[in-house]
Amino acid sequence: MPLYEHVMIARQDLSNAQAESLVEHFGTVLADNGGNVIDSEYWGVKTMAYKINKNRKGHYSFLKTDAPAGAVQEMERLMRLHDDVMRVLTIKVDEHNEGPSVQMQKRDEREGRRERR
Repeated sequence: MPLYEHVMIARQDLSNAQAESLVEHFGTVLADNGGNVIDSEYWGVKTMAYKINKNRKGHYSFLKTDAPAGAVQEMERLMRLHDDVMRVLTIKVDEHNEGPSVQMQKRDEREGRRERR
């Protein structure tokens, strides 16, 4: 099955538990349609570059999935209809990277960074 990565932004006025329960909810939607969530990360509340629906901040979540295209389309459709979800980005990838995403790594652990002058 194809591999996907999803980033979801939820409204800022949700609690952390509510934002994480959204990820679990959409994971079950994906599982009901024949896919599975390989890994999920909650990135926390972050400031956005511009306002979306009068919100300056949002709860960011990241999902690594292995699912057929129909299951991903159904999950995205339900995400777009949900009132608490502001934005969704889905990318099809060849393989998932091992370990945590770049957002979750500490600055010291990141590879390939050069020193600032």
